[in-house]
Order: sequence, then structure tokens, then C-alpha cells
Amino acid sequence: MVRALEQTTMRKVYLRLLPFAILTYYLCYLDRINVSFAALTMNRDLGLDAEMYGLAASAFFWGYFLFEVPSNIILEKVGARLWIARIMVSWGLLSGATAFCTGPWSFAAVRFLLGLAEAGLFPGIVLFLTYWFPDRHRARVMAGFALALPLAVAIGAPLSTGIMELNGVLGLAGWKWMYLAEAAPTVLLGIAVLYYVTDRPAQARWLDEEERAWLVCEIEYERRQVEARGRIGLLRAFWEPKVLLLALNYFGIITASLGMLLFLPQIVKQLGLSDMGVGWASMVPYLCGTISMVCCGWISDRMGERRWNLFGACVVATAGLVIAGLCVGTVWSLVGMTIAAIGFYGSKGPFWAMPSSFLTRTAAAASIAWINSIGNLGGAFGPPLVGWVKNTTGSYAGGLYLLAGFALMSALVAGLALRAPNPMARREVVRAAAQ
Repeated sequence: MVRALEQTTMRKVYLRLLPFAILTYYLCYLDRINVSFAALTMNRDLGLDAEMYGLAASAFFWGYFLFEVPSNIILEKVGARLWIARIMVSWGLLSGATAFCTGPWSFAAVRFLLGLAEAGLFPGIVLFLTYWFPDRHRARVMAGFALALPLAVAIGAPLSTGIMELNGVLGLAGWKWMYLAEAAPTVLLGIAVLYYVTDRPAQARWLDEEERAWLVCEIEYERRQVEARGRIGLLRAFWEPKVLLLALNYFGIITASLGMLLFLPQIVKQLGLSDMGVGWASMVPYLCGTISMVCCGWISDRMGERRWNLFGACVVATAGLVIAGLCVGTVWSLVGMTIAAIGFYGSKGPFWAMPSSFLTRTAAAASIAWINSIGNLGGAFGPPLVGWVKNTTGSYAGGLYLLAGFALMSALVAGLALRAPNPMARREVVRAAAQ
């Protein structure tokens, strides 16, 4: 009886919330990384060399870092509906404004403001999903939500380079058309959020009364179980060793993944492809990353294990980057970056299922944002490092080896230090209490 009620309830919750979360973050990530495709022609127009491009593009992550924690605390207080709508409308407008940049400094300024505007979206939705999904569903739902990342690159690559073919229409460069066309849906969806999102299960009129009562009781019971092991307050959450270890792991993997991502089109361009060909070839790593994300999230939930699944994904990412560095200028570099993407995105499900296993309430809001903000500072280091090495040596190989070092650091942190409660053990306790 309880099992059947769980299945019908969670089916409705998955169908209602997961597609919305994926679409929201798809547009977010598309507007964040389309700069890597714009760079194929934009860098010349704005006077950017590889190092300056890396520095200016990474200004986004400084703005993101500064406002990430305050943004997520505000979301926890005012609700996801209002705050996610605010985030989406403001970032959409600023993403479109990138089309009006005239040089390195205006480009860096807009990227910084874009980071401020977008801060809080990813951890906000992660937090929002913990209000709706019991622990035993979280690796799958986090992996499903994070599908937007590789999909944004896989679909966005040919989409972005295709829009850039409008070069010269109405006197606008192709990269300007790309920014404007990809920003408009974000603003429209941000307005739609006000009418679609339900903040908490208790307010869900689209669930039956019995389903709503079961879900509210399930989430509340799990929250009490976490707090019974020792409740972590807001200030203590910033210095909790588990939180800092998660942040360090995430910093390494984000430094490596964004360092590769923002230069991937330029590395692929060395194969002698057209801009459109670069777009199609850039799909390959991220389509494979999409499959990896789904499979690894399912496996982690099925095993009831987080730490070693995360470790394995980080090792795969490290190996892929080493292969890419060894084979720069050949098709094997694309194979290496594909392997790296499998590792990067395979880590998402088990990783983001960890914080809610020992954090609740405002501490969870602040800590998830803190982990994400420190991790995303990697975006401020990875691209400039790759650009600097490219300018210094004339090759992307050294930069890829550096990124592999960061991925290896994440693997060591996961393997040697991270611990997380077993969701399978808690599952049996919750079921016994419900019967």
C-alpha cells in the first residue's frame, strides 16, 4: 500500500518538476557557455587574445562567488517561485546585453554582472528539489536535473554556431545574433515560473490529498532523522569539515571541466573543421556525458553509495584529460575530452546527493550555495590557466595536463576523505516507521 502510494506520488512529482528544472538550467548553462562558441569570431572583433579571453570570460565566476550564498538564503526565505523568476529575468537581460560589448573591459564587466545575476540558481534548484524528493531519489533527480549541463553544450553547440551563420543580417555580427536569440527564451520562461512553480509539497494542489500528506510526512521524517544526528547551524555550516571537503572536491572538478569547456571549440578547430563542423563535433563529448550522468545517478541510488561512485568518475575525468593533452591536434584529443566529459558529468548525481544527507533548513541552503560558489571559483582559474599556457607554449597540451591535475585532486579528496550516510539504510528505517 505504502509502496504503491510512493510510486504514484513520486511519478507526479518527477513529471511536474524535473522537466521544468532541466529546461531552466539548460537555458542557464547555454547562456553561460555560449561565449565559448562566440569566441570563434568575437575574440577578433573585441581584440581578445587567448589569455585575455580566459580572464574576461572567467569574470562571470567572481560575480557568481560573491552573491551565491546570499542568493540561496534569500530563496529559502522568500520561496523558489519568486526568486528563481527574478534570477532568470535578470540573467536573460544581461546575457543579451553581451551583444553590445565593444571591447575587453565592457565584455569582462558584463560577464561579471551576469555572474551576479545568475548566482543562486543552481544551488537554489538543488535545495528546492530536496523539499520534494526523499533521499533515496536524490542521486537520480540531481543527475536528471544536471542533464541540462551536457545537453546545453551538445544541443547548444550546433545551435549556437548555426545562429552565428546570420552574420551580417541587419548589420549585426553572427555572435551578436547568437547572444540575443538565446537570451530571449530565458526571460520568457522566467516570467512563466511565477505561474508554474509550487514552493512546498504542502501547497501542491496538483497532488491528491493522500499523496500530499504522504510526501509531507516523508520529507519531514527524513529531516528529523538528519537533525537527530546533530543539527548543524548556519554559521557552523561554513566551516563544517564535510562541507569544506565537498567544496574542495567540487573546486577541482569544476576547474577542470570549465577549463576544458571554454576552450573546447578552439581545440577542436585545430582539426581543420569549419565553424559549423566545430559545433557538431563539440556535441560528441557532451552527448556521452549526458548518458554517463543518467547511468551514474541510477547506479549510485541503486547501490546506496556516493563516495566511491564519485571517486571513480573523477578518475575517469583525469584519464580523459591526460589523453587529450597527449593527442592535441588529432582526433584522439576529441576522444580524450569525451572520456573526460563522461567523468565530469558522471560525478554530478552522487556528489549533489551528499549535502542533504547531513544538512537541513537554512544550513542546507547556505552550505549548498557555499559548496557551489567555492567550486565555481574554479571557473575563474581553469580558463585563464589554459589561455596563459597556450600563449606561453603555443599549445593547449600543457593546459590540459594542469586541468588533469585538478581532476586528480578531486579524486583523492573523494577517495581518502569524503563520507556520506548510506541512503539505503535510511530507506528501511523510513519504511518501517510508515507501516
